[in-house]
Amino acid sequence: MKRKAHKTEPVVPAEILEQAKQSISPDRLKKTVKCSVCGAETTVLAVSEPLCWVCRRLKISAWREIEAPVPMQE
Repeated sequence: MKRKAHKTEPVVPAEILEQAKQSISPDRLKKTVKCSVCGAETTVLAVSEPLCWVCRRLKISAWREIEAPVPMQE
């Protein structure tokens, strides 16, 4: 007994698959620069401030500390 050959539809449409392939092409990779604080290599995410991930996290933590209300003591 032979099975019938079924046509299977692709899970991901061809247009989306092609866009994904183009998005990882070498010419679209981000350029690496030095961190403005510690000098470590990083990718350019913000035009105004090239920060590595460590310095960026420290900056975000500092913002949260400043914005947090100070508890009042009696």
